[in-house]
This record gives sequence, C-alpha cells and structure tokens, in this order.
Amino acid sequence: MKIYTRKGDGGQTGIWGGARLAKDAPRMEAIGCVDELNAAIGLAVATAQRAGCFNSGDQVLDLLGSVQQDLTGMLPELRNFIVPGGTETAAHLHVARTVCRRAERRVTTLRRDGDVNPDVCAYLNRLADLLFVLARYANHTAGAADIIWAPRA
Repeated sequence: MKIYTRKGDGGQTGIWGGARLAKDAPRMEAIGCVDELNAAIGLAVATAQRAGCFNSGDQVLDLLGSVQQDLTGMLPELRNFIVPGGTETAAHLHVARTVCRRAERRVTTLRRDGDVNPDVCAYLNRLADLLFVLARYANHTAGAADIIWAPRA
C-alpha cells in the first residue's frame, strides 16, 4: 500500500478544490494548529475511556466529540476526514503526526529563508503520512473503527 504521493516534499500542500499552498502559509498554519488541538482532544478522550473516567454515552464524551466535529468543520472539506482518536495508541500517533506537521511547517519557513537540505522536508512529509497510516492501523488491529468526520447540517 502506498502511503505517500511525494507532492508535499517540496514544501507545498494541496487543499480542497485543488489549490496548492506553501506548507507554512498562514492558512496552513491555522489549519495545522486546529488539527493539533483536535488530536490533543482525541488523546484526552481515548485516555479517559481507558481509565474509566467516562462511560460510553457520558455527557462529557458527547461534549468532547461535538467539539471535535466542530473543529474539523473549520478545516477545508476533505473526503472521509478522520477525526483523531479511537484507541489510545492511535490517539498518540495522531498527536505525533500533528507535531510532525508543525515541524514540517517550521522547516519549510527555514528552508525559504536559509540553507536547509530539501531531504529534511521530504522526510518530515512522509513521516507524517506514515504516522497517519499507523494511527489507522492501530485502530484497525484493535477492532476500533476510525472516527469519520460528518459535516453538520
């Protein structure tokens, strides 16, 4: 299974509608920060469920799930966007992925302003893709379904 396209190796990324932006463009920085927040909430939910802090159907879990749906609604629409979470392992991998994407955005800025080996950008781009696939795999092997973002009416 192919987990990368190489399209982001040069420091640009695609957004809904086919446009391409620099990975460190203000819009991408904002999208990345919202993604990090969403992953952190997913990790908190997964940890709380494992620890037995909240039971299925608990109002707190419903509230946090609603917040996650709202946050992803702020991002450009994607097909089958995955809400970070599921098992605790998957949630940790999603957090690692978003931190990796933040590092990639910072390196993209540094690359534009200085001498940075382009292989660093390619490595971070592909590592984030790998972490995404590993998060999905962690859920799959544990029998937990990915949480698909459903746009609100």
